[in-house]
Formats: sequence, structure tokens, C-alpha cells
Amino acid sequence: MNQGKYVFSQLTNFLPQRIFDRITSKYLGNKSVKHFTCWNQLLCMIFGQLSARKSLRDLMTIIQTHQSKSYHLGFGKSVTRSNLSKANEKRNFKIFEEFANHLIAIT
Repeated sequence: MNQGKYVFSQLTNFLPQRIFDRITSKYLGNKSVKHFTCWNQLLCMIFGQLSARKSLRDLMTIIQTHQSKSYHLGFGKSVTRSNLSKANEKRNFKIFEEFANHLIAIT
């Protein structure tokens, strides 16, 4: 049984979530969203990059294999391929662009 935090959770603890939430509210990213927030989307996409996933289907396969750990990884409960693809399609990309620019500026 795991006694501490997962490595992915330790890595994402370095991300400033308050700043991301401020940027998200600026662009109304979580407007009329109940479960799969922009933060959950960001964590899923970071997980895909770090695990070298080649497609959305490949990413969803690996997330579904870790379904019991998804809460502890920060993905939330409602991660499905349709939720993730709709979020990638409809949410404003400027949220993630501005957050990336902020991270680059503070390093």
C-alpha cells in the first residue's frame, strides 16, 4: 500500500494553482462546468506528456488503467475520452498559454 504521495502529485504540487485559477476565471474556463475542471484537464494533459502518450485514445487507456488512483493523481472522477476531447475542443487555449507563459517567466 502506498504510504506517501505519488511522484506525479509531488511534481504537480510545484504548479501555482491559485494563479491558474485566476487565469481560468479571467477567461471563464469553468463556466457551467460541474466536474471536469480546467485544472483536471491540465493535469491529464501533463500526465500524457510525461508518460509520452501519442494520442488521446492512448492517454485514456493509461488513465483508465489507473482509475483507482485518479483521485490521488488529481484527475477527478469523470475523466472520459468524450469529456477530455470536448474540453480540448471547446475551452479557450489562452488559459493554458497564459499559464505556460507565467511558468516560463518565474523560472
